Amino acid sequence: MKMKRFIVGIVLFAVAMGIQASERKKYNFNSDWLLKIGDMERAESPKYADGDWEKVTLPHAFNEDEAFRVNIKDLTDTIVWYRKHFRLPAEAKGRKVFIEFEGARQGIDLYVNGKLVGQHENGVMAFGFDLTPYIHSGENVIAARIDNDWDYAERSTGVKYQWSDHNFNANYGGLPKNVWLHVTGKVYQTLPLYSNLKTTGVYVYAEDIRVQSRKAVVHAESEVKNETKKVQTVGYEVELLDRDGKLVKRFSGKEQTVPAGGTAILSAETEVGGLHFWSWGYGYLYTVKTALVIDGEKSDEVVTRTGFRKTRFAEGKVWLNDRVIQLKGFAQRTSNEWPAVGMSVPAWLSDYSNGLMVEGNANLVRWMHVTPWKQDVESCDRVGLIQAMPAGDAEKDCTGVRWEQRKAVMRDAIIYNRNNPSILFYECGNESISREHMLEMKAIRDRYDYHGGRAIGSREMLDIRDAEYGGEMLYINKSAHHPMWAMEYCRDEGLRKYWDNYSYPFHKDGEGNTAYHSAATGKTQKHADASVYNRNQDSFAVENVIRWFDYWRERPGTGRRVSSGGAKIIFSDTNTHFRGVENYRRSGDTDPMRIPKDSYYAHQVMWDGWVDTEQPRIHIVGHWNYDAGTVKPVYVVSNTDSVALLVNGKAVEGVHRDYHFLFTADSVAFEAGTLEAIGYNEGKEAVRTRLETAGEPAAIKLAAIQNPDGWKADGADLALVQVEVVDAQGRRCPLANDLIHFTLDGPAEWRGGIAQGPDNYILSEDLPVECGVNRVLLRSHTRSGRIVLKAEAKGLQPAELVLSTESIEVENGLSTYIPGDCLAGRLTRGETPDTPSYRDRAVDVAVLSARAGAHTEKAGNSFDDNELSEWRNDGKASTAWITYRLERIARIDEVCLKLTGWRMRSYPLEIYAGDTLVWSGETDKSLGYVHLNVKPVPASEITIRLKGSSKEDDAFGQIVEVAAPVANELDLFKAKGGAETGHELRIVEIEFKEHLNR
Repeated sequence: MKMKRFIVGIVLFAVAMGIQASERKKYNFNSDWLLKIGDMERAESPKYADGDWEKVTLPHAFNEDEAFRVNIKDLTDTIVWYRKHFRLPAEAKGRKVFIEFEGARQGIDLYVNGKLVGQHENGVMAFGFDLTPYIHSGENVIAARIDNDWDYAERSTGVKYQWSDHNFNANYGGLPKNVWLHVTGKVYQTLPLYSNLKTTGVYVYAEDIRVQSRKAVVHAESEVKNETKKVQTVGYEVELLDRDGKLVKRFSGKEQTVPAGGTAILSAETEVGGLHFWSWGYGYLYTVKTALVIDGEKSDEVVTRTGFRKTRFAEGKVWLNDRVIQLKGFAQRTSNEWPAVGMSVPAWLSDYSNGLMVEGNANLVRWMHVTPWKQDVESCDRVGLIQAMPAGDAEKDCTGVRWEQRKAVMRDAIIYNRNNPSILFYECGNESISREHMLEMKAIRDRYDYHGGRAIGSREMLDIRDAEYGGEMLYINKSAHHPMWAMEYCRDEGLRKYWDNYSYPFHKDGEGNTAYHSAATGKTQKHADASVYNRNQDSFAVENVIRWFDYWRERPGTGRRVSSGGAKIIFSDTNTHFRGVENYRRSGDTDPMRIPKDSYYAHQVMWDGWVDTEQPRIHIVGHWNYDAGTVKPVYVVSNTDSVALLVNGKAVEGVHRDYHFLFTADSVAFEAGTLEAIGYNEGKEAVRTRLETAGEPAAIKLAAIQNPDGWKADGADLALVQVEVVDAQGRRCPLANDLIHFTLDGPAEWRGGIAQGPDNYILSEDLPVECGVNRVLLRSHTRSGRIVLKAEAKGLQPAELVLSTESIEVENGLSTYIPGDCLAGRLTRGETPDTPSYRDRAVDVAVLSARAGAHTEKAGNSFDDNELSEWRNDGKASTAWITYRLERIARIDEVCLKLTGWRMRSYPLEIYAGDTLVWSGETDKSLGYVHLNVKPVPASEITIRLKGSSKEDDAFGQIVEVAAPVANELDLFKAKGGAETGHELRIVEIEFKEHLNR
């Protein structure tokens, strides 16, 4: 009896301390790691002397100092060891202990208390191990030997992973992502970590979604393991909580018997009303608690944060919550890195970066080549940003072991990320894959995420209908079948530092395109000509406007075959493959510190709306601080009908529209004061903006951007500090390039910023502002306290910023503080509107049949909705015609053509409606389609005739790829005869349109 009372007392004490025998715990395992570069013998031993090792908090790449300092190819690749001493709470005795790594680069051998636990090698995906057999009471030592060799090969096969590519997959080595520890009972819901553990975890999804009535059937299912020695009867209980933690619904599934050592899938479902559906810019997330019920007691509760949304992919379009959305966004390097820290940033800073895309009216991020780490995936959930999730690849399809490696990563990535609502696309390759491979990938999706509402496809996939989406890298594709969107477009580069040709540093496109010497590597890097990859902000913004128009013009509402959008490469400048002067890629809408370039605001204007532009916006490209007597062009990006420009209240003559969104005044004389742009719709003012001339530089201004939950003293949290040079009135001086000297005092580490100069000023405490502004990063210590940052420069009033860090509780290497848990979903854009996202502007008139001067049997190739097929004549003038019979008599007012060799070739054409000539001229070269406005004449037949020899030269010679395009050779076709191509008429696709209310 005394023993029974003693046991009861222990249980009551544990409950009072918040500890229950059946409670499941997730610990932050990032604290108190030790790091040593090199391969030390017996470093896995618990007794190894590690007192002189560097103390770090994860996530932490061992070569982080090199991020943006060196060319991606020069990132250090070597062997490194991480060690950690820790103790588990006493109540963990006799329970299961699992470790979850969100990733390691590249191959890792994990030891606990000197014993090898296991290995993981793909360098991309999360993985886990069961530590239970290796853990003991008292101090434990975990050790990881990690090899991040660029040429690391899978040990069992000797085959290198395809995605270990030093063009795009920045090699931030070691443990650059989070690590978690899970303690469970012996009957438990598994983790979604298929590699090593071979488990699939919890899966939550919705079906029968009725957006208008806000209802859906919510399903939850969990893989459950019984590691006791007896059969267990297990019930399943689910709680659905809203974003404020309020219980929405509680529901249960059927009990199941799970044999000793066995596994079962438990599930439950219920209809739920009053739902808020996840959407673009509306990161509404629910908390789903799934718990096991054993002998009437709830145990092993798992918390899943997810959202619900409805999707459809058909007719060349994408629907989100029953509303068509044109995809507008960025193909971003998966590393998503920052100077001097690489990818290892806190969760709030991921939200800041990804949220900037949404604020710029992007709705899509297409991560490139490899699966993003979980922190970025969850961040996109919170900010309301659609994701395209790749697995692992390079630039082409593959076979054998490499293909099996790719399938394994896709399987692991789907299982790990299938509860994240922001993922709408699974990408199987950065270039087309075979039909057989597409079917294999589709089978993986159908096995593990059949209910997720996600399309699976690949770049290109223009004619394989088994793919559920596709689209080229640079060219415009359209479809009436599965959606086609550009995977990458507008690859030009330009530093934020360069305004234009008329102000400091007076940068014309292409200037400064010379070799550079790196003190970091001791190497001189030579460059081929890359003039168009070295733009200033004016021309970079204009180029982005021109390029987007190609996709916007083919948007839903313009006919039966449409483009579903595109992803510009890239969002933020990146420490990866480059073509310009600097040793990193500068194609971003922001610089590496996420300071916007003018192209960011240009996209913000053009992308406002789901399909059609919805809110009037306007942006003046550049600044308004010039030398007296300067006369220059002024560019205005606006989504209004017309624009007026005023200098100090006086109208500027000659403002004209160059492209749909671009208005230009060719010669504007600078006058100090204000430059104002006013946008008009239907003759009425809709929006206005202005630039103001700043005075002489007078002072430095500092401002902090930091964790909304407070700057945490965990050794990993960062504060982002903006530094500006301002005039006496506090206005930023856009031409300032002053060298700022920083002094940091207090428990924080200087990580600095980036600027043009020696080694890009990485880690330097002297940093110039560029265009009057720059930013620096500070990293907390594990000791909290007051931090003072001072900034000074010659001739300027200095500035001081006082910050403080907050302590977090870490005990024996464990913490219950999970950084992402405190971050709420952003509801900036509101719920999905129930109005149409576009109005129809044109209808296609279908083609019934066609006859031609030659190869009539292939004439259907020119209107078959397949951009890999074409009709062509035999090269003779007499056969260079084709006549189309329409489904009805129509007044065609536009002929839309994709002509073979569209980038390099112009065709002299005549178009007849019946016998009436309705158009004559030479077609433009393009990145896809040409639109010919023809005289509308009632007719049931349209004839296209070549009226002379077509001519050939590359109008887009700047398009130079890592690997030359091979999937769609029609774009690169060159005739053998040189510039004169003879009397070839070659048509890939043709459409006949009648505009509505034109």
